[in-house]
Amino acid sequence: MSTPAADTPAPVEDSPVLEVAESEPQNPLTKKFTEKEWEALRELRAKLPYIFETSFPDKQDKLDPVNLWGIPIDPSNPVGDARVSVVLIKFLRARDLNVENATNMMVSTLKWREEFKVDELATDDALWEAFSSVGCVFGKDKEGRPITYNIYGGQKDTAAVFNDVPKFIRWRVQLMERGIALIDFVNVDSMVQVHDHEGVGLRSHTANTKAAATQATKIFQDYYPEFLSKKFYINVPAYMTWIFWLFKPLISANTLAKLNVVGGGTNTIGAALLPVIDAKELPKKYGGEAEDL
Repeated sequence: MSTPAADTPAPVEDSPVLEVAESEPQNPLTKKFTEKEWEALRELRAKLPYIFETSFPDKQDKLDPVNLWGIPIDPSNPVGDARVSVVLIKFLRARDLNVENATNMMVSTLKWREEFKVDELATDDALWEAFSSVGCVFGKDKEGRPITYNIYGGQKDTAAVFNDVPKFIRWRVQLMERGIALIDFVNVDSMVQVHDHEGVGLRSHTANTKAAATQATKIFQDYYPEFLSKKFYINVPAYMTWIFWLFKPLISANTLAKLNVVGGGTNTIGAALLPVIDAKELPKKYGGEAEDL
């Protein structure tokens, strides 16, 4: 009697996780989930009532659906929309598929968003206008991910941008939210970020700028799981590159691998960005063909 080859795939009926995955709505992103991810996702879904009750202790109906980054999450029916699975898996991936840690992260995120009034902040046009020369959302990468730009060096008085740290942090969160608003959670679930430091010198690094950088890093690390595809720090003088690694202890290894520190000059910047961003989506000053920001 012959024995099956070692690499013979297990029958579908022996893989309950796969059966569950195939029996619910799918999109291009959920089709890339591994079986371990599906298993962890099922466990996290079962914890959604607890997550909502813990996150919203003062709400009369704690199990009402909540919009998270534009995706309605209903703890009583988390299977009806594949985009919900994409949102939930982000928390799991950010915590190495540890369901308990992902649960805690989601609770913290929902609490913080309500306390920080993030949904109101996202539509604050006055705040957006106040920092219009400091950053924007422009174009998409070759995979359709939105691109956000931070242009701190474009200011004659960089310190003035960080004069009111809480206000700057509110705008920085707003920029993140407006970028996420362009994510469909069907084909893409992350973004590209470009930080232009042209004109920023050592004197620009004040107590306020350091405080703003530390606070922003913690917010995005704690409450925005796996939204970063790549981040480019461009126009960085060689003598300043060490500053960016001061924050290494605050950044996960996974996030750290997505960071790229690039020098100055159109050709140098273009060589780094054009493999990721099509020339028609990249401003001319960065080596592309689009109009400058």
